[in-house]
Amino acid sequence: MRYEFHSHTFLSDGELHPIEHIRRAHHAGHAAIALTDHVGVRDASRVLDVLTKECEAAMEDWKIVALPGVEITHVAPRRIPEVAKAARKAGAKIVVVHGETPNEPVVKGTNAAAVRCPDVDVLAHPGFLSARDAKAALDTGVFLELTAKKAHGYANGHVARLIEGLHAPFLVNGDVHAPEQFVSEQTAFVVATGAGLPRAMAQKGLREYPRALLKRRSS
Repeated sequence: MRYEFHSHTFLSDGELHPIEHIRRAHHAGHAAIALTDHVGVRDASRVLDVLTKECEAAMEDWKIVALPGVEITHVAPRRIPEVAKAARKAGAKIVVVHGETPNEPVVKGTNAAAVRCPDVDVLAHPGFLSARDAKAALDTGVFLELTAKKAHGYANGHVARLIEGLHAPFLVNGDVHAPEQFVSEQTAFVVATGAGLPRAMAQKGLREYPRALLKRRSS
């Protein structure tokens, strides 16, 4: 059973309409899917107005938990708390922050701001996350991400070492933009173990931790 908390529709840079995106996730065997389209400083309410309605409709028709959300992307670190709070107010069930992936010029300090924000759920592809910020994520309840997206996965091994050392909650997400990018449970397990996590800990990232986040945010 798969749980995906990082995906995008054509409301930002994905390929599919939200309802088709959810249906594809359902067909791929997902128990839950979060639609986390990219947002900046002022557009969260516009995006979430559509996502909330489509998620509600999908859950009336199919056995899947569909959660409206956002990915706060390339926003100045000082603005992350206000944008996350605004997204929550606009109906976001899942708030992801686009972390300091080595693949993009993300502003330094983004990781630090995200892991100290109580309205953030997931720090996506955090790159060379510091031990201090990893500990802050553990204290705040922010889930760290191991990404199945190759372009962002260069630092997965580094992140996995921090996760293992702290026993920090984490997720394996696909950063899904197109239907062929939905990640199977087997592939997610390979991502986690391939990054260096022991098998038992990898399994927690596939079942225990996703269910904990789902329980926190699906009510």
